[in-house]
Amino acid sequence: MYLVALAGFTAASASAAPVQTEHTVSQLVAEGPAVPGQPLWVALDQKLQDGWHTYWINPGDSGLPTEVNWTLPAGWKAGPLNFPAPHRFTTGPLVNYGYEKATRILARLDVPADAKPGSTVTLTAAANWLICADVCVPEDATLTLDVPVTAGGSPDPAVAPLFAEARAALPVPSPYAASVGATKAAVTVRLAAPGLTADQVKDAYFFAENPDLVEAGAPQQLAVTKDGLTLTLKPTGRATPGPVNGILEVTELVNGQPTTQALAIAIPADGVGAAPASGGMSADTGNAPVLPLWQAVLFACLGGMVLNLMPCVFPVLSMKAMALVRHQGAHARLHGLVYTGGVLACFAAIAIVLMALRAGGQEIGWGFQLQSPLVVAVLAYVMLLLGLSMSGVFTVGDQFMGVGQGLTQGDGYAGSFFTGVLASVVATPCTAPFMGAAVGYALVQPWYVALAVFLALGFGMALPFLALACSPWLLRHLPKPGAWMERLKQVLAFPLYGSAAWLVWVFAVQVGAPGMTGILVGLVLVGFAAWLYGVTHYAEGWGRRGGALAALAALALAVAAVVPQAVGNAAPAADGKAVAMTDGFEAFSPATLDKLRADGRPVLVDFTAAWCITCLVNERVALSSDIVHQALKSHNVALLKGDWTNRDAEITRVLQAHGRSGVPLYLFYRPGQAEPDVWPQILTEAQVLEAVGNLPKQSASAQ
Repeated sequence: MYLVALAGFTAASASAAPVQTEHTVSQLVAEGPAVPGQPLWVALDQKLQDGWHTYWINPGDSGLPTEVNWTLPAGWKAGPLNFPAPHRFTTGPLVNYGYEKATRILARLDVPADAKPGSTVTLTAAANWLICADVCVPEDATLTLDVPVTAGGSPDPAVAPLFAEARAALPVPSPYAASVGATKAAVTVRLAAPGLTADQVKDAYFFAENPDLVEAGAPQQLAVTKDGLTLTLKPTGRATPGPVNGILEVTELVNGQPTTQALAIAIPADGVGAAPASGGMSADTGNAPVLPLWQAVLFACLGGMVLNLMPCVFPVLSMKAMALVRHQGAHARLHGLVYTGGVLACFAAIAIVLMALRAGGQEIGWGFQLQSPLVVAVLAYVMLLLGLSMSGVFTVGDQFMGVGQGLTQGDGYAGSFFTGVLASVVATPCTAPFMGAAVGYALVQPWYVALAVFLALGFGMALPFLALACSPWLLRHLPKPGAWMERLKQVLAFPLYGSAAWLVWVFAVQVGAPGMTGILVGLVLVGFAAWLYGVTHYAEGWGRRGGALAALAALALAVAAVVPQAVGNAAPAADGKAVAMTDGFEAFSPATLDKLRADGRPVLVDFTAAWCITCLVNERVALSSDIVHQALKSHNVALLKGDWTNRDAEITRVLQAHGRSGVPLYLFYRPGQAEPDVWPQILTEAQVLEAVGNLPKQSASAQ
C-alpha cells in the first residue's frame, strides 16, 4: 500500500529501517553523521494514509500526542520533540490539532565529546501515536537508525530538502511582544503589533500547548486595534498558574493574497496577569460570554422578568395574582415579599444542585431537572391537582396549608411562598432573551458569583409580582372582589390542565410510548385522590382522617406507578430519532454535521427539547411555515436537530462551547465559514428568511 513512500524513505537514508503499520510508514532520518561534542538533528518522518491524521502536543478536544522514548548509547542525550505548527480538524463541536498526509518531528541529540570517530552507533526510538479518520487506531513502532561517528562532517545533501521542509513548518519566534490575561471567565492573548490593521488581519488562532488552559472547541473572539490584536478564549477552569506556551497563527493579506504565519509564543509564569477580559457580548452572541459581573446580573434580572411572559409560568402566577384582589395594604406587601422569598429560595436550590452536579463531572445545564422523567411526572400530577382544586373538586383546610397541593392554593403566607417555588420550577424549561449569556457566564464562575447571578435571575422573575403587591395605586385599580372571582378561578384551571397534558407528552417523549401506561394510571389515581379528599374533608372523626390517609396513599401509588419507567429511562433511540427527524430534520451528530459541511452545504442545527416551551413556539412560529420550508429547500440547507429532552453530554458540550447552558440554540453554518452564525433565542419567520436569503441558491442535487 505504501510502496512509493517506502521507496522515498530508502532513497533518503540507506541505513535507516522504515516501518510500515496499518495506516503509517515511519522512519528515523539523521541530518548527517555524528560529530563528538556537537548536536545531531534527527527527524521522525511519517507518511500517513490519505484521510487520516495524527496529533500535536495538545491534541485538542480529543486524541493523543505522538510520543518517542529513546534508547541511546551511553552519554547521549535527547532533547524535547519539536513539532511543526498544527492544523485544525473540526468534527461537529469538537476541534482537534494535528497533521495529515505527512509530518516530520525534529529532535536534537547531544553527542558526547568522547564519542569515538570511526565507530557506528545505533539509535532506537520507541514511537507511539494515535491516528484517526472515522475511527481512531493506536499505532506504535520501534525505529532504529545506524549513524556513523566522524571527527568532522557536514549535513547529508540527500536529506537536506527533508530537514529544510521540517524547519520551515516549525513556528517562528514572534517578533512582537505577547501577554496573557486570565480571569475565571476568559483568557486573553494580546499581541503588541501596532503595524497590523483590521483590514490586513483576516483570522487569528491560538494553539495552547497546555490542554488545561483553554477550551479547544470554543470560538476565539478576535479584536484588532491600533495597538495590535487580542484573542479572547474560553478557559477550561483546570489550569494552574504557570508559563503559557503556544502558537499564534495569524492570517494576513499580503499583496491581496492570504498568508498564514505561525508565531511561537512563550510567556513566563508571571506574565499571566489578572487583567479583565475586554469587551462585552450581547445575550445572543455565539461565543462564550465575556461579561463583567454587573452586566451578567443585569442580563439575569431582565431575563427573569421576561420569564413571566412564558406560557409555562403564567398558569401558576394567575392564581396568586387573583389572590391579591383580596389583600390590601401591608398584607399585600407581605404576600409579595414572601412570594419573592419562595422564588429566591428555589433558584438558590437549583443553582446549588446544578453547580454541585457539574463539579462532579455531570454534563448538564439549565432545565436539567426536567431531563428526569420522574420530576416531569410529579409536576404533571401537581398541575392536575391544582387544576382540580381550582375547578372545585376539593378544597384544603387551614391545617393542611403547608402540605402537598394546598401549599399554593391558600390565602396564607405559606401559599405565597410555595407559589414562588412552583413558579420557579416550571419556569426552568424556558429560556428568555438575555438569559443565555448570563447563565453561561455563571456556570464558569466561582460558586458565590454564580449564586449571585442565579439570585438575580430569580429576583427579576419575582419583580413584577412584587411591584404589584407593593404598589397601593396598582392595588386600588385592581377589580373589586365579587362572584366573578369564583368563575375566573374555574376558567384558570384549564391552563393548568393544559400544562399537565404538555408534561405528559414530555414524559412520553422521554420514556417512549410503552412507558405511558404508568403515568396514565397515575393520573387516574391523582384524580381519585382529589375526589376522595374532597368528599371526606367535612366528615366527622375517622371518616375525615381515613379519607385523607387514603388520598395520600393514592398519591403515593401514583408516584410509584411511574418509577419503573422513569428510573430505568434512557429514552429509546428510535423514539429520540423520530422526534429529531420531523419536518425534514435529521438527528444531529458531529459526524453528520462534519460530512454535510465537507459537502459544501449550508447547515441549520436546532438544539431543542420536548420540555422547552420556547423551542416549541419557535418551531411553530418560525420554522414550520411553507414559505420557510421552500426557502430552506431552494438553498439546499441541511437540517439537523439535537434533541436534549434526555441528558446528552455531547449536546451539552456544544451548548457550552457557544456560551449557553440550555436550549434553544440555533447554529447556522454557511459554506466556507469557519464558525456558525448563532440565531436569537426567540425566532421569527422574517429572521429565518433573511438569514437564508443571503445564501446563493443551490440545486437540491448539489450534495
